[in-house]
Amino acid sequence: MKLSGHTVLVTGGASGIGLAFAERFLAENNRVIICGRREGKLREAQERHPELRVRVCDVGDEYQRVELATWAFQEFPKLDVLVNNAGIQRRMSLVDQIDWPEIHREIATNLEAHIHLATIFAQRLREKAGAILNVTSGLAFVPLAAVPIYSATKAAMHSFTLSLRQQLADSAVEVIEIVPPAVNTDLGGPGLHTFGVPLQEFADAAFAQLRAGATEVFYGFSAEASRATREERQRIFERMNKRS
Repeated sequence: MKLSGHTVLVTGGASGIGLAFAERFLAENNRVIICGRREGKLREAQERHPELRVRVCDVGDEYQRVELATWAFQEFPKLDVLVNNAGIQRRMSLVDQIDWPEIHREIATNLEAHIHLATIFAQRLREKAGAILNVTSGLAFVPLAAVPIYSATKAAMHSFTLSLRQQLADSAVEVIEIVPPAVNTDLGGPGLHTFGVPLQEFADAAFAQLRAGATEVFYGFSAEASRATREERQRIFERMNKRS
């Protein structure tokens, strides 16, 4: 991927992987817009990087993401890169009382929003060069049973990304999958991923792969899981989900 000269929209861009990617796109001489649900976090990011444009938006809500896309293309006619990064990760037991609205909110944010925005961008960009980056997870290949909805949505996004890339193969739109391992961010709640790869380490490695032209960006566990045989994945699954 050519890393400079773009106008980039990053969903879930106020913190974590989204903000780390936004910062690197800024450093590569791009115009960058970030959106997220928390206005305070967006303003904090903008205070650190005044050149960022920010937009409060819950992409899990269909009406808000349509508004986001309409606003973004009107305000930034050269918008040509989408980073589908927003995500929710909830630990839950599927055999206890189920809060369906919360489950649907996780599906809507992690899957519906990304598919919807990707289709909007695919239609807008198919006559010109651009890129759609979908952030999935190593859990798309080997799920963590404690986060069943998150793992399932990431597996679905991996599948969708393959299909989107195939359908856009004759266009100038690049479709790229970013597949993080566990990264030390606040995804799911503060302190839950301190065992993960340092955020800046992962972001630097991801951009090095993007610069080299990768359409699938793996690192650490995600590389191991994606390349494993069926038998190896079963062993990884058993190791990850071992009952104490």
